[in-house]
Amino acid sequence: MRFVLLALSRPVTVVIALVAVALGSVLALQRMPVDIFPQVGDPVIYVSQPYGGMDPQQMEGYLTYYYEYHFLYITGIDHVESRSIPGQALLKLVFHQGTDMASAMGETMGYVTRARAFMPAGTVPPFITRFDTGSVAVAQLIFSSPSRTQGDLQDIALNRVRPLFATLEGVSAPPPFGGAQRTIVITLNPDKLQQYRISPEEAIAAVNRATLIQPSGDMRTGKLDRIARTNATLGGNLPELLDTPIRPGSGTTVFLRDIGTIENGTDILTAYAHVNGKRTVYIPVTKRPDASTLAVINRVKAAIPDFKKAAPEDVDIRLEFDQSPFVANSIRGLVMEGLLGAVLTGLMVLLFPRDWRSALIVVLNIPFALLAAVLLLWAAGQSINIMTLGGLALAVGVLVDEATVEIENIHTQMLPGVSRARAVVEAC
Repeated sequence: MRFVLLALSRPVTVVIALVAVALGSVLALQRMPVDIFPQVGDPVIYVSQPYGGMDPQQMEGYLTYYYEYHFLYITGIDHVESRSIPGQALLKLVFHQGTDMASAMGETMGYVTRARAFMPAGTVPPFITRFDTGSVAVAQLIFSSPSRTQGDLQDIALNRVRPLFATLEGVSAPPPFGGAQRTIVITLNPDKLQQYRISPEEAIAAVNRATLIQPSGDMRTGKLDRIARTNATLGGNLPELLDTPIRPGSGTTVFLRDIGTIENGTDILTAYAHVNGKRTVYIPVTKRPDASTLAVINRVKAAIPDFKKAAPEDVDIRLEFDQSPFVANSIRGLVMEGLLGAVLTGLMVLLFPRDWRSALIVVLNIPFALLAAVLLLWAAGQSINIMTLGGLALAVGVLVDEATVEIENIHTQMLPGVSRARAVVEAC
């Protein structure tokens, strides 16, 4: 009742407030992130630590334990969950609501570095990622070619396209999936190993010595300063590695070429991807938690011509499994429901009470109410997603019902000698 009396006593203020709501909602629609799902659940950071060859007990004792011990010192941590499997340790860091996740990510990386100081030699840096419902893949960037292998596609996706893909605003760039990693493969002949009485460990040690990475430096001769070159690093001529001696010393020297072969191939295949029944390589289009799904998809679509320029001509790059139409269709459905409800309600009021001003009020009431709701959602830090759009769509039915009932009640109270203001007060 107080709002009704305020509107009747200050009509100019109400009109200005409606204009402000409309302008503010336009600003909110431009700045609100558009997503598939709302932000639900506790904020989480995942840490994945690989170490080939270790069994679960070794992973737990040599790696996972040190991570669990150090992660408990991170600000805002709620609890740490871990799972150790052969060659892999996966840790889930759950934080309290309201934790500054940017700061938490920085602390996590710092404690990862500290924990690795206690781990066995050869421990590689882990994969650290923040994941929540807003970080799911919203599409997939598909690579296909009629003539190239999956290893070639993997190399093109990883080294040519991914650097461009990672620079797009709001996009996180995971590595491509579906193809094996490009690898220099040395295949040892078991019969030759037995013949020369050489163990695989000796061959591995020889290869490690032959591919030693060290600075070559320079060499001064008079006034000239020459850049020295070392052959201890694996270069473009792979067969040179076959000249590596396995067991140098007295007697006949056995070289790597005597017991094996070398090729520029791919790693052992552990997973593959099919799209439309064909083997393929793809990069998941995942967005950052604060990014908009529609904006990310539009940026990726706009950048596809640049991706194709970076790849060979026979490689096709396209966007598949696009999730943005779900949100776009929900927004379109909400707009259509709002317009349809406003037009039909206004037409009904115009036909029966035969008052064009009442019809105009009904028509304007529904869009202004929805715009005010959008403005409040923006002020509350919410996003436009399927859940909020569903709630607004349900609200359209309530608005149509309330507008019809109130207008009819006002006309019922407008008896001879009763002012419009009095009739409005009595009807409300």
